[in-house]
Amino acid sequence: MLNLTTEDRELLKARGVTEEQLEQQVDRFRTGFPYLRIAAPARCGAGITVLSAEEEAEAVDRWKQYLAAGGSVCKFVPASGAASRMFKALFAFVDSAEEHPAEGSDVAALVKDIHKVAFFDELNEAAKKHYGADVDTLIADGREKDVIRAIILPEGLDYGALPKGLLTFHHSADGTRTPVEEQLMEGAQSACQADGSVNMHLTVSGSHRKAFEKKLAEAVPAIEQRMGVKINVSMSEQLPSTDTVAVNEDNTLFREDGRLVFRPGGHGALIRNLDAIDAAVVFVKNIDNVVPDSRRADTLRYKQVIAGYLIELHDKVAEYTRLIDLREYTDTRLGDVVKFMREAFSIEAPEFNSLKGEDLATYLRSLLDRPLRVCGMVRNEGEPGGGPYIAYNADGSCSLQILESSQIDLSKAEYREMMAHATHFNPVDLVCYVRDLDGKGYNLPDFVDPETGFISSKSLHGRPLKALELPGLWNGAMSRWNTAFVEVPVSTFNPVKTVNDLLRLQHQN
Repeated sequence: MLNLTTEDRELLKARGVTEEQLEQQVDRFRTGFPYLRIAAPARCGAGITVLSAEEEAEAVDRWKQYLAAGGSVCKFVPASGAASRMFKALFAFVDSAEEHPAEGSDVAALVKDIHKVAFFDELNEAAKKHYGADVDTLIADGREKDVIRAIILPEGLDYGALPKGLLTFHHSADGTRTPVEEQLMEGAQSACQADGSVNMHLTVSGSHRKAFEKKLAEAVPAIEQRMGVKINVSMSEQLPSTDTVAVNEDNTLFREDGRLVFRPGGHGALIRNLDAIDAAVVFVKNIDNVVPDSRRADTLRYKQVIAGYLIELHDKVAEYTRLIDLREYTDTRLGDVVKFMREAFSIEAPEFNSLKGEDLATYLRSLLDRPLRVCGMVRNEGEPGGGPYIAYNADGSCSLQILESSQIDLSKAEYREMMAHATHFNPVDLVCYVRDLDGKGYNLPDFVDPETGFISSKSLHGRPLKALELPGLWNGAMSRWNTAFVEVPVSTFNPVKTVNDLLRLQHQN
């Protein structure tokens, strides 16, 4: 028993959390999450599809046909994250006793190339206003710390507290752009519907919503005029009911001033926001994976490639579903469906061999009737990120999954070997088909694997606590989807994890 107070129960009610759900969360801290059983890392030809130039062209054509025929599409961009982690090294320098950045450090590299960042003009004005001199003068006078303060602190640009989507990332022909503006441009160029409209949905935090609204009020009309499109932007916030309770290290409820403490359940909570999107096709991409106009050609091409491949797969799903529903199948045709499930989605199931005739048809029909996603995968060149694997499911089947290292039992030598020889990783660039063949949206929470979350160690005001992360949006939250992995070039993956990433050639116009 949790011995809840009247105040606790009122808080739960306000958040939309039942006592039973709270009990389940605390029990999960006690039991932990099981590691996933892995069959193999996904590789080219064995879980990862490599399209030929001809197949890529066919996929692009199929995507254009889908749009021309009135197909609906929306870009879904998680944009609620604060940019504080981008500036970790800068905060450490400002808080240190050192007056100058260490030679060879990230801070020294940033100071050296400070003119390359697109926010330089804003920084220069902030420096003059608050520190009485421009950036170059401050650096010449050995006041590098004031330059860094002007970037991250509230009296300057306050970049350490703003959402990443609203930072100035790039130069452009019409000035400078934030990630949210680059996402709008990308959408206008790759996901414009037949009526000339572009749909985009941002998930934001409540504290930053007004700032996003202000930026969009400025940016949307300008991009609409330049691109000749109509842009519809909607926003939502992570539901309070998806937050998870914090516990102490002994798994008792963590309290501050007597009140229960809840924390956001991670990006997996956004499956409910994604579920509310009114479109058949949804692109999902992280807010910071953007490039300037001059470097967007590969991004646009492969956005259309994976979207067109998605529609081609959906065409086959529709064909085989009708075949089964109309009872026009033979053993040979059911064999074709099994072959498709194996080749397209790397699904292997005992039932493929144990069932026959109508029983096999019924089983295959249930497999086909799922949300569908195509995920771009890039060659592993040392960037951090989850990886593509073929994993076992609770029912004994195997399917494609995107796993994080925390989901893999690294005490097992064979799994360490798999990770060491993995060839690709997940750049979070996916396109989803979320309606069934009758055009009705799937209830996406039904396809979450609740066993795929994880527990992390955090702190609040110096006190240690344990936090519960829900199954990740592109991990366990999509565990029961039909999934295809397609190789895309690394040039499509240009994240900004630290401010120094903005100095890379990919982010220079």
